[in-house]
Formats: sequence, C-alpha cells, structure tokens
Amino acid sequence: MQYIKGLEAYEADGRSAVTLGKFDGLHLGHKKLTDMVKEYGRQDDIKSIVCAFDMSVLWEKKGISREVLMTKDERRNHLEEEVDCLVDCPFTEEFSRMEAEEFIENVICNIFRAAYVVVGTDFRFGHGKRGDIHMLQAYARKYDYELIVIEKERREGHIISSTYIKQILKEGNMPFVCELLGYPYGLQGVVEHGKKLGRRLGFPTFNVAPAREKVMPPNGVYLNRVQVDGVWFDGIANIGVKPTVSDEERLLVESYLFDYSGDAYGKEVQIELLEFCRPEQKFADVEEMKKCVAGDIAFGRQYFEMAAD
Repeated sequence: MQYIKGLEAYEADGRSAVTLGKFDGLHLGHKKLTDMVKEYGRQDDIKSIVCAFDMSVLWEKKGISREVLMTKDERRNHLEEEVDCLVDCPFTEEFSRMEAEEFIENVICNIFRAAYVVVGTDFRFGHGKRGDIHMLQAYARKYDYELIVIEKERREGHIISSTYIKQILKEGNMPFVCELLGYPYGLQGVVEHGKKLGRRLGFPTFNVAPAREKVMPPNGVYLNRVQVDGVWFDGIANIGVKPTVSDEERLLVESYLFDYSGDAYGKEVQIELLEFCRPEQKFADVEEMKKCVAGDIAFGRQYFEMAAD
C-alpha cells in the first residue's frame, strides 16, 4: 500500500475508486466502504484509495482534546493489505473553508480523478458541511464519477459509530467492541525498560505506553495477545499505573506473555485486548500482589487452553 501525507503529495496516474471520511477505528461500517473501493479497484483495474481526514490539526489549533480509537500509524498498518493507497489529509482551517462544489472539483475530480466515490449516508463536506450525498449525486455526471452510497451498519439497534464504540470500550466490554470493529481492540507501541520488578517476582512483563490520544478501556487486568517479531503470544496485561509499586500517574500496558523468553526492549509490538478480568487494585504488599497475579496467570492459561480446544 502507498501511504501519502497531504493531498498535494498525491499524484494521479489514472482513475480511482475513493472513499473519504475520518476513519477513526476502522469499524464494520468503515469496512463496508473500504471493501467496496477495493472491489471497484479490482474489477476496473484502477487505484483503490482511502482518504482519511486528520482532524487533529484543527482540534489542536482550537485547543480541543479528543480521544481516538486508532492512531494514524495503527490505521496505516490496518489498511496495509486492504487498499492501494491511504492518503492522510490534514483538516486545516484553510481546508475547512473549501466550498462544497470546489471540494468535488478539486479533490474528487482533479486530485483523485475518481471514477467511483463511495461514502456513507451521512457523509458531509465543504464549508459549513453544505455538501452531502444529494449534492454528490447531482454533480456526478458533470464530473464523470459514479456515486455509491453505503447504508449504516447496525448492532443491537445502534448504528455502529466511533462514538458508540468508545462508549462500549469505556465499559470494558471487549468482546462486544471486537464484534463492532470486526477485530480485537488493541494498540501498538514500543516496549520500554521498566523497574524489572516483574522479572524479580517471576513474571517478566512488557511495558508499553499508549499514545496520548488513544482511548483506553478501564484500568485493570485483561486477557491479551501480543505480536512480537511477527509472532503472536498469549498472556495477561494490566492497564493502569501500578499503584502497589509506583506513585507515578503515567498509564502503561504491562503484559506478561506465557511462552515468550526473548528480549523485546525497544521493539514495536501489537497488543490485542480480549477480555476484562478484574479492576486494577492496590495491594497491601508485594507478596499479596504476587499471589493475585499468579491467580490471574493461571486463569489466563486455562482460558487460552480452552479456546484452543
């Protein structure tokens, strides 16, 4: 997959099938869009493109702090084998002032040379969000593209959206989050050096700090899987601040892997959070903590053994 930062950096070498939006989380609703551009790209032998609006530029300028389900790097990795091209489009003040027809002419037609435009029913664009699917359809013949509008995906009476998934994630319901996304929720990051207390206690762990903007489930112990050097390992993880042994407030994901014995410091790993086990707690002493963690590990091993049967 080709990764491009900024619309001005994209150079068209033919027509394309393009979908546009924020694409925070790449949930099942987004997958319908990306699958469609992928299919049109394949059948017409044209480029399949995801154009993702990067709202962080505008949010930072306005002093708005927003949590995201997926960082830009995570989105890039997730789409790697899915489409031909991912274009990260910084949503600047200037870009937000672009009139709707100007957006169709300059972005959809001139930049992407779109043969197919694939969007959801609520797609809005242009200054003041004046553009919608009706306007896209009205200009389709003039700018020589076919509009494909995809209905919203629903679960349990709710439209699947990033906002709804964040709500479920904050409740710690990881299996339902997985169902809404179509894959386990997780994060990627670099393994840090810690105090090596886990190693001294007999369960060495990986410390990974989530990205500042990454939305996380409640602090606590989770069943998880971690990919190291392309290989997946089962284990358990604690999300939190380790109140028994630390006074720091810095959030970390601390994973113990059942069958890993290598040195992962400085390596980028992928973590999947599968099930919430219990809340993070402060123990009376390290020995009490060690006993509880041993129980967590035993439960985790049993869970994955049963899942493998």
